[in-house]
Amino acid sequence: MSSKVIWIFNQTAGKPDSGWGERHYYLAKHWAEKGYKTKIFSGSYNHLFINQPKTGKQTFTEEKIDKNLSFFWVKIPKYNGASVFRIWNMILFSFKLLFFKDEFREKPDIILVSSMPLFQIIPGYYFKKKFKVKKMIFEIRDLWPLTPVSLKNYSKFHPVIIAMRWIEKMGYRKADFIVSVLPYANIYIDKISKQPIKFKWIPNGIDTNLSSLKKLPGNIRDMIPKDKFIIGYAGTFGLANALEYFVDASILLKNNRDIHFVLVGDGYLKSSYLAKTKGNSNITFINKVPKSQVQDLLTYFDICFLGRYDIDLYKYGVSYNKYFDYMLAKKPILEASKPIGSPAEKAGCTLLVAPESPDAIVQGILNLFNKPQKMLIEMGDKGYNYVKKYHNFEYLSYKYLKLF
Repeated sequence: MSSKVIWIFNQTAGKPDSGWGERHYYLAKHWAEKGYKTKIFSGSYNHLFINQPKTGKQTFTEEKIDKNLSFFWVKIPKYNGASVFRIWNMILFSFKLLFFKDEFREKPDIILVSSMPLFQIIPGYYFKKKFKVKKMIFEIRDLWPLTPVSLKNYSKFHPVIIAMRWIEKMGYRKADFIVSVLPYANIYIDKISKQPIKFKWIPNGIDTNLSSLKKLPGNIRDMIPKDKFIIGYAGTFGLANALEYFVDASILLKNNRDIHFVLVGDGYLKSSYLAKTKGNSNITFINKVPKSQVQDLLTYFDICFLGRYDIDLYKYGVSYNKYFDYMLAKKPILEASKPIGSPAEKAGCTLLVAPESPDAIVQGILNLFNKPQKMLIEMGDKGYNYVKKYHNFEYLSYKYLKLF
């Protein structure tokens, strides 16, 4: 019996050594056990990757991971993550998918289009019709164009936003299933699709074997103070994470000799945070580390931070990968957010404080700093048990198999 074939269109998909976007890699590993072969189409350049894929001048470069999993890197130009040119890259990527070479081709049984970007739904639908594919799944990781309208104040009448809304509507209505990593996205999506039965919630997850992987290099370990209470953040320095309030909290606590802030990652806002805290001795910035070293990194933190803005966008829920990194490491979380039913809230491993408030973050840090160590351990254990049960990729892969 031949394997069933899944095509995944996800411009930001990566492998464990990419440092970003491993969701479909890990899901495909479990799907293979049930007789599925997966082809993942991703961009040849990703501003969030630590390691870029090796590609030639051709449009499609195949990288075989094993007999059941291949990546097809679609040639796109390099771009700045904060530039409008990124939108052009999304359009170009989706356009090039339409010309996938015959010599690579195995007829798909299932097409999974993972947004963002939205434009990929056009080649997804084209191939669905061409090959008479029975199932096309539209996976929503971020609600676009709602996200740029909410976070960056784009006008809903901006030509790009109008185009995205048209594509969004088409995708929701043409898909056989709509999957979102956001638990309450159906409140938004069902109004557009007009078919609530299509919606399924399959959250983000984590490879639970990460806790046994690589150690941090000594030079990075040495950057983290060993005699302080460490409040840490590991992730992207981008707009969605509301880190400016966390940085401001570090300034308010700059004379506290017991508490130290450690921020690990990269992003276009990092330079502004470095400038703002220049000369302060209670904060350390570390460049992004490979995914395989994140769990070891987190062992040096006492608590972990996660923040967001006070906007309606988050009423649809969140599924940040940072949650699962923190929870797998058994770390209590300080969350600057309104209650929205986050994974950490459900697990009971977080302390919620008001969003967009450096003072509230300071009070939250001091609250956790003054708790008995036993209570912090109990919080961390709750998060660990929850993530192992509900966010491991084997469990999540079965949710997809039901749709297949």
